[in-house]
Amino acid sequence: MLRRAVLALGLLLGLAACGAEPVWAPDEAVARARFEPGGPPTVTLYTMISNRSGAGGHSALMIDADQRLLFDPAGTWHHPAAPERNDVIFGMSPQLLSFYIDYHARETYHVVAQEVEVSPEVAAQLSRAVQDYGPVPSAQCSLSVSSILGQVPGWDHVRRSYFPVRTMNAFAEIPGVRSEQIFDDDADNNTELLARQARAELRAQQVEAALGDS
Repeated sequence: MLRRAVLALGLLLGLAACGAEPVWAPDEAVARARFEPGGPPTVTLYTMISNRSGAGGHSALMIDADQRLLFDPAGTWHHPAAPERNDVIFGMSPQLLSFYIDYHARETYHVVAQEVEVSPEVAAQLSRAVQDYGPVPSAQCSLSVSSILGQVPGWDHVRRSYFPVRTMNAFAEIPGVRSEQIFDDDADNNTELLARQARAELRAQQVEAALGDS
């Protein structure tokens, strides 16, 4: 019975893996959006935590290397200035990153940001890993993030897990991790927030274009 149950679970997960839709922004959009953060290479794990139950709702991973990449597996945030390739979002400037955090921090969830400085080699390894991973099915955000983190030398204590809080706790054991909690009382329905963020970026582009023409 147990063996049949395990096989059935594996089949279901395999079917789920086929359900992720690939997204591939064109080269021009990715090149145009490229954001180089400067400073030492860092890795930041974002975990969205329910204010009601304390359960994890989402995991995402940001790598600051030669450019900034946000791996947002099966995420729902999007923005016209942030092109995506299979859950990897490019062009995450400070403003777009604040949009991303504001989208997730609301009356029902808060965001835990855990940042650690890494070597250029680790940053490059993680940048390649998130871009090679492929589209992530729903409910596998923590699984994909923990699978990638566990490949880093010295981080093998980060075990593969479907549970964002478990991944967050394992990441906290990495030496040098700095942690921050971000709360907001925005309404839980953030559909309108996405629209406002897109309009704000459009206005900024129009102002920039006007100044360039003057």
